[in-house]
Amino acid sequence: MKYTLSSAALLALLIFLPSATAQDSGATPLVGSWGGPLVIGEDDLGLIFNITMADGEYSASMISDGLGIYGMPADRVSLRGLSLTVIIRRLDVEFTGTLRFDEAGEELLRIDASWFQGSEMVPVVLRPVE
Repeated sequence: MKYTLSSAALLALLIFLPSATAQDSGATPLVGSWGGPLVIGEDDLGLIFNITMADGEYSASMISDGLGIYGMPADRVSLRGLSLTVIIRRLDVEFTGTLRFDEAGEELLRIDASWFQGSEMVPVVLRPVE
């Protein structure tokens, strides 16, 4: 029993350490442009979120060439631990993702997410756009 508890505690530390490291350093690794394919049916519509931070609050705008959208603002952006949520009411979109850091917990590598629109869900992986 004691061994199982120790393993669970170690696992919890490994899961939450990257989040704590990024938050404690005052870094905002989420700020920037994140893009990837948004595949609906056979079409790759492309997706980019430009994420900024002002006064401790995140905001985002969306670009999708395939949808003909260039800079649509998000209504809400929230980051709780490693969980990101972006809401765009005008499109009936909820984007929910998990931030994935490198093994050292220092560099944000990608966002593994789901794009919910109406009754559809599409998996999306966003990576930094340079």
